Amino acid sequence: MTQQRMEFRLSGSGGQGLILAGIILAEAAILDGKNAVQSQSYGPEARGGASRAEVIISDEDIDYPKVSKPEVLLTLTEEALKKYSVDLEEDCTIILDSSIENKDFLNKGKIIDIPILKTAKEKIGKTIVANIIALGALVAATKVVSKEAIEKAVLARVPKGTEELNRKALYAGFELVEE
Repeated sequence: MTQQRMEFRLSGSGGQGLILAGIILAEAAILDGKNAVQSQSYGPEARGGASRAEVIISDEDIDYPKVSKPEVLLTLTEEALKKYSVDLEEDCTIILDSSIENKDFLNKGKIIDIPILKTAKEKIGKTIVANIIALGALVAATKVVSKEAIEKAVLARVPKGTEELNRKALYAGFELVEE
């Protein structure tokens, strides 16, 4: 079996829940028997400024916990796309919200342009679950963790009483990529 190590960067604006999404992704990897590390950073203004979570998932021990060349970038805002797309792997996967207009500068990798925020608002009825939709899309696109593990990790982390809403959001994210 070939050793698999993947580096992820989840980005958007503070308050969109992408730090939580990174934590959930790392927990799902652990549920699948893989190793994972997660780190995060915020812009100077925690809500509204660009924020990112980074996750490394590997079948082997992770000896260096910093993401250096992400293979996957997930982004929900134009500001985060500009700020965090600088050091991507050549054959990366970029998952971005279709509301981002200025993306012409992206000249590498596979681009998955999907309506994450619109789906949260119109299909689910709550913009607060955009992070979970994004997580579903990321898992469907990369298959880095099993759907069972990501669902279990999501349900363990979301506020009590919102489990069904978040399960619906996760599956909406799967569908955005699988359609």
